[in-house]
Amino acid sequence: MSEQEEFNVGSKVVYPAHGVGQVVGKELQKVMKTEVELLVISFEKDKMTLRVPVKRAAEAGLRVLSNDNDFDKAISILKGRARPGRGMWSRRAQEYEGKINSGSIASIAEVVRDLHKNVDDPDRSYSERIIYESALNRLAGEFAAVKSVEVDEATSDLVEILRARKIAAEVALAKKASNMLIDEEVEAA
Repeated sequence: MSEQEEFNVGSKVVYPAHGVGQVVGKELQKVMKTEVELLVISFEKDKMTLRVPVKRAAEAGLRVLSNDNDFDKAISILKGRARPGRGMWSRRAQEYEGKINSGSIASIAEVVRDLHKNVDDPDRSYSERIIYESALNRLAGEFAAVKSVEVDEATSDLVEILRARKIAAEVALAKKASNMLIDEEVEAA
C-alpha cells in the first residue's frame, strides 16, 4: 500500500509528537518555485493544524492507527512486569520521552507500565507524573480512536488493566510469603 493510499482525507493518523489526528485535507503549496503536496492534519484536542509534506510523511513518523494485533501486544506489555529504571532520573526521563515521541504503541505501553507502579505515591516527582500522564494520554487517545470510544473510557480501561496487574502481583507476593511461612513451620516441626 502506498503512503498516499494510507493517508486519505478523513482517515485518522498518528503523528509521534502529537498523538492521534485526522487528515482533513490535502493541498498544494509553492515553496521556492516548487510545488509541494501537503497533508493537512487536525489535532482537535490540541486545537492545532499541522501540514506535512506527503513525500516526507513516513520520514516524519506519520503512520496509520495501530491494528488489533499491535494493541494486543501493547495490552500484554501493560499486563507484564514493570522494569524498574536504573540510573539517574534525568536520563530515564529522557529515555521515556524518547519512547513516547517515537510513536510506537509498544514503547508507549512500556512507559505507562513502568511508571504506573508509583501512581499513588504522594512523593512522586512532578516530572514523573507529567511523563506518565503524557504516555497514558497518548496510549488512551490511540486506543479510543481504534476502538471508537471516548478517551475517558479508554483511559479507564487501560488503568483498570494496570490495576488488575498490580493486584495480581500483590496476590502472588502474598501467596509466596505464606508458602515461605508454611515451609518454615514444616521445618520447625
